[in-house]
Amino acid sequence: MKETKEKSAMDKAAMEKAIATSGRTRDIIRKHGFTFKKSLGQNFLINARVLDQIIEAADLDETKGALEVGPGIGSLTERLAKAAGKVTAVEIDRRLIPILQDVLDPYDNVSVVHGDVLKTDLRALWEERFAGLAGVSVVANLPYYVTTPIIMKLLEDRLPLDNIVVMVQKEVAVRMAAKPGGKDYGSLTVAVQYYCEPELVCIVPGSSFIPAPNVESAVIRLKRRRAPAVDVRDEDRFFRVVQASFAQRRKTLANNLTAFSGKERKGELAELLTACGVQPERRAETLSLQEFAAVYEALEKAGMSD
Repeated sequence: MKETKEKSAMDKAAMEKAIATSGRTRDIIRKHGFTFKKSLGQNFLINARVLDQIIEAADLDETKGALEVGPGIGSLTERLAKAAGKVTAVEIDRRLIPILQDVLDPYDNVSVVHGDVLKTDLRALWEERFAGLAGVSVVANLPYYVTTPIIMKLLEDRLPLDNIVVMVQKEVAVRMAAKPGGKDYGSLTVAVQYYCEPELVCIVPGSSFIPAPNVESAVIRLKRRRAPAVDVRDEDRFFRVVQASFAQRRKTLANNLTAFSGKERKGELAELLTACGVQPERRAETLSLQEFAAVYEALEKAGMSD
């Protein structure tokens, strides 16, 4: 019984020292005189339970690595350091670099890079930081204003990653995980699910952050597929067709694609759609990835995908 009480006291003390607590976060902010920049979407996580769920979803161990985007003051970084063999964090705000160096000093498996992840050569970073590891996942609390560009860069760069586990605005997470047939299903859904299998992990209230945002967040896990969900000849053209299909959501697929391919080919387009099993009067939000691939291939063969 005595040992149990001592262990409980030690666990409580460790928890209180963790960065992801209201008290420690405020202490760090005061110590370094840090002020938040609204333009960078800075909200620091103080919910240990959510961190537990993020780490579990990332499926890390000492043989694997983690790339973190936007570590802030290190609340998630600290947990990644304990769960993974190597951690590299890319932070755009130069003011946070000395803070991160201070709070992460106890961890020799963490390196912090000052830079904009959207301008970073991630393949070079991968080779430099993660060579020889059994696997690497991206784990991050992403700023809302650059969520989609960052995720698409991670996917389009074809990095050898296992999972992308990120905190994003709830509505964005719902769109990424959406099924055909609803208002949340769109071009982002198709792009993400082309590369990954999405899974919503948890919903996170604004009270889990300092400062508290006015919207709910969500953690989503994107498990990288071994191969894309559908086989297409030209990915860029495929995604152009998908985006054109959603150009005006209230319009039918035929109307949107007529604007894309030219009014003079409207009749031919309707025939092509029907021939590949897609009724022209359907809306884009009802099509599966397989149906989008079939539509693209039909347009490609007819020279209508440019």
